[in-house]
Amino acid sequence: MTAFANRIDRLFADRSRKRFIPFITVGDPHLDATFQIAHALVEAGADLLELGIPYSDPLADGPTIQRASQRALANGVTIDDALELVASLRASGMQVPIVLFSYYNPVLQYGVERFFTALAEKGADGIVIPDLPVEENGPAVAAAQAHGVHVISLVAPTSESRIRTIGAQASGFLYCVSSLGVTGARASLREDLAQFLQRVKASTSAPTAVGFGISTPEQVRAVAQHTDGVIVGSAIVQEMERHLELLSDPEQIAQGVTKIKTFVQQLAGALK
Repeated sequence: MTAFANRIDRLFADRSRKRFIPFITVGDPHLDATFQIAHALVEAGADLLELGIPYSDPLADGPTIQRASQRALANGVTIDDALELVASLRASGMQVPIVLFSYYNPVLQYGVERFFTALAEKGADGIVIPDLPVEENGPAVAAAQAHGVHVISLVAPTSESRIRTIGAQASGFLYCVSSLGVTGARASLREDLAQFLQRVKASTSAPTAVGFGISTPEQVRAVAQHTDGVIVGSAIVQEMERHLELLSDPEQIAQGVTKIKTFVQQLAGALK
């Protein structure tokens, strides 16, 4: 078991404070940028980091994160690079929980036992696998538990009768999908989101965090009324895309990172 294994549990021990969870893709636009931006996100108010492992066929992701994956893959970024990035962040003193995001095929190709061994050894606290249904996640959950890390389950409005099953098994926190379809910034949230989240919270003792489509401070504030954490991905990746020229230039990267930090401070600040 790693020294970081219970960071998520400790983070959510006090449910009175809402947690801000940003997502970025590892290696977009390059690994050094990810390292610097990760630290900037924590400085901006991130309570937990979600780092996406780039994948060529990201079915749950919209165009923004798809492009981020494509940029990272064009740089040759691999699972090993993502794991080493976590190790580098830990070596640099980062203390917040870190959760990776990956589709299941890369994990299978890497080897389930080998992957979870490395996940724990490098200092990660868990993984989100969006295309791994709860009915088929036995081997991954067993390997995760053996190494003291979490498989973060997802629950969506379409889960319906499966909400109770997913909630009962939830580990770390339960990732609630706020909208149908793929990831991406949206102008508005579902009108029945509060009712859905009430059903989810009734099904589990685990903390909940809501993601998919949340893109403004106003949406962060609204969603936070019904959950323990708020996840923002596409809006941050979109902001990075706007500053790719700065982030890709070694002489201007600091300026680009500052712009991302300022943007995220506004989102995280909505929870204060």
